[in-house]
Amino acid sequence: MGFFSFWVRRSTFSFSAFASHLLLLLLLVCCQANATKDYCDMFTGRWVLDESYPLYEAAACPFIEHEFNCQKNGRPDLAYTKYRWQPRDCNLTRFNGLNFLERFRGKSIMFVGDSLSRNQWQSLTCMLHSAVPNAKYNITRQGDVSSFTFTDYGVKVMLNRNVYLVDTVREKVGRVLKLDSIEGGEIWKQIDMLIFNTWHWWNRRGPSQPWDYIQVGGKLVKDMDRMVAFNEALATWGRWVDDNIDPAKSMVFFQGISPSHYNGSLWNEPSAKSCIRQTTPVAGSIYPGGLPPAVAVLKAALNKIKKPVKLLDVTNLSLLRKDGHPSMYGLGGPTAMDCSHWCLAGVPDTWNEILYNFIL
Repeated sequence: MGFFSFWVRRSTFSFSAFASHLLLLLLLVCCQANATKDYCDMFTGRWVLDESYPLYEAAACPFIEHEFNCQKNGRPDLAYTKYRWQPRDCNLTRFNGLNFLERFRGKSIMFVGDSLSRNQWQSLTCMLHSAVPNAKYNITRQGDVSSFTFTDYGVKVMLNRNVYLVDTVREKVGRVLKLDSIEGGEIWKQIDMLIFNTWHWWNRRGPSQPWDYIQVGGKLVKDMDRMVAFNEALATWGRWVDDNIDPAKSMVFFQGISPSHYNGSLWNEPSAKSCIRQTTPVAGSIYPGGLPPAVAVLKAALNKIKKPVKLLDVTNLSLLRKDGHPSMYGLGGPTAMDCSHWCLAGVPDTWNEILYNFIL
């Protein structure tokens, strides 16, 4: 009897412990499942035709700059405006301009970067204007900063043209690109939402290169590996973010690497030497030519930043859109093929729709 009683007590204890562990395991699995369900990878998916798009008509947005206004410049096809980005495992919430303006009432938004930032800035202002077409607005420019203000809401959407993020300074020796200096960042302080971008100018050479020397660590050099220079600049910018951003007051995004389409072999069309007459996206979710090396450099640099920075990882979804560029319907017309920027309405609207989903 003694042994039997001991066995029952021990078995009861073991069963109780097993039940507790089982319950804990079930709770962990449940929580993990909910976490997985709530998480949306917005950057893996495909483009689908959706007749409810575009989010605005280009003709109804009177301030689109000439270089992005493909329809006004004579582009005859419109299918490129009808594609919606569909993530693989979830759905994006459709952009609601009125909701966006209410969320940012009395606040400021600034895009910082090159002409791809201007592309996204113009896209957002068109998306917001189409939501409140009768709302008052004004557009001003002071130096390198352009401001689009919705006066009825006190929302200011700005663009700071700064192609390298770090400083370019004219000195006695000439124009110096200072990889470890970022004094231009003073105007970024106190902005409620910042969206940064740099890449397209890093490989410029000859007359279009806006500097004569590179300075890093107090040393001047005539040139250096451009990918190394890009990485150095991102590190300087990352330190600025850590030193100056209060996450309780400001949101920080990085636009990612916007791709170009000048080599058809990268999308399995070797006869194509540019994006001209491309009218459909690449099918599926994977771009045959892979990602540009700058993406890996950017992601590694972002991982070193301590403050929260969200990446608008638009590279792959934009690579699939060989049809979305101005081509001969851009700034230079038939004599200057533009397969770097994007028509509006078009691909940058999706970048902003994803940005909107991040802030919901």
